[in-house]
Amino acid sequence: MNKIIIMFLMFILAIPVFAAGYNLYNPSSYSENALSDDERILFILDFSNSMSEYLEGKRKVDLMIDTMKSILPNLNPDISVGLRVYGHRMGFTPFEACKASTLIQPVSPANGINIRNSLLDIKPRGMTPITYSLKQAVKNDFTGFAGKKRIILLTDGGENCDESPCSYVLELIKTRKDIAIDVIAFNISDEDDLDQLECTSLVTSGKFYNARTAAQLVNSLNNSVNSVKKVEAKIIEN
Repeated sequence: MNKIIIMFLMFILAIPVFAAGYNLYNPSSYSENALSDDERILFILDFSNSMSEYLEGKRKVDLMIDTMKSILPNLNPDISVGLRVYGHRMGFTPFEACKASTLIQPVSPANGINIRNSLLDIKPRGMTPITYSLKQAVKNDFTGFAGKKRIILLTDGGENCDESPCSYVLELIKTRKDIAIDVIAFNISDEDDLDQLECTSLVTSGKFYNARTAAQLVNSLNNSVNSVKKVEAKIIEN
């Protein structure tokens, strides 16, 4: 992780030097609407094969869905939310499996119940195309929206499609400052994977949560959602 932090600090210090060479974000390049308090949330959830593994007597995918089912009905209906998933299909080749990322519910107001219902039909099957999913989300899923955008990425493993989410966001922030990525690393022990995921969140001014247990997953998702302005959600545990 120290190498990533050093690389990130060098990048930040170098911004004034190469700013003229890139079309870097600055407030004057956005309309007043883009600077409003409105914020959109896109959940990107992991349905890769490893989410079928058991943790504390339940499949990890079921723990994730149960937590989402508790949060979503209590979201402020004025907040626009959407859902993208990955790993939900295999594909005939690794290339196809690494494109298995789908926008299930477009970002829209009062969408929590629709997202909740969509989750019930998705099964964990394939690989973990995190970077491809982020690229699709940034390019397509917030089209037409000004203002702040927050991605809440939940994954139980690191990228396994020969890309780097950390490298991607280091390039992304050269031109975009309107997107923050919260990352919830769920039951991940590999230090390299954790480093990549932590970098992905911190570089974009998002939050990183290392949730090793079911209880920590609940707290991480709840904290991530409630960190957004105007969002009010509370998990009531039976």
